[in-house]
Amino acid sequence: MSSIFISGGAAGIGLATAQLFRSEGWTVGVYDVSADALAALKATDPEIITGTLDVRDPDQWDAALADFTSHTGGELDVLDNNAGILLSGKLADISPDAIKAQIDIDALGVTLGARAAYPYLKATPGAHLVNIASASAIYGQPGIATYSATKFYVGGLTEALELEWSDDDIRPVSIWPLWAKTALADEDSKSAQNLGIRLTPEDVAAKVWESVHPTAVDKALHRTSYSVGLQTTVLGNAAKFIPNALNRTVNKFLAQ
Repeated sequence: MSSIFISGGAAGIGLATAQLFRSEGWTVGVYDVSADALAALKATDPEIITGTLDVRDPDQWDAALADFTSHTGGELDVLDNNAGILLSGKLADISPDAIKAQIDIDALGVTLGARAAYPYLKATPGAHLVNIASASAIYGQPGIATYSATKFYVGGLTEALELEWSDDDIRPVSIWPLWAKTALADEDSKSAQNLGIRLTPEDVAAKVWESVHPTAVDKALHRTSYSVGLQTTVLGNAAKFIPNALNRTVNKFLAQ
């Protein structure tokens, strides 16, 4: 039976991903900082393996993965680096502690997760590392500058590991949603107001599923990124071809 470990999976996109993979017969592990959310999930589906995890702590990563893989014979088909936070506002108005927390969870946590999962993924033929990125990394977004920057980091880390792990039969990929209807969505954000919150957690979960079931073309092209929704696809593709000045103007308009 295939297995997936999801960080921050007790709510939102992580929960939708857990439910989708569970419905397909996978062994699912959901690890989160919220004991209440984990208890509610366990009451709903006792077959899901749960445990606590603060992604900023490397020792907790080691313990959580050891716990989960004790149920899977030591194998791990997918690590879903899903945990993340979003704090909006002008950078000058956000406290240093809040900035540090966001970078620690959204960038450091993803990196520590990839590092801790590596030996398990390497031991499992055809394993995947899934990192949740964001359309905010297509062009830096004012009002969510730190979050946007961490997602640039996630995209770069994914590309780097795709090369670094190419001989290990591990396929790192990143998922790029725009605003989705979760607790992270900042409905006061100008870009959210202009673009709308059109995606659901289930939309993103479906893209995670697609990413770990790649086509022959995906493999041949070494595809590392998966856009979620038409808006992200259009914005992402346009950014590759239009002049930077025009790209800046579009993103400035969306953020006003």
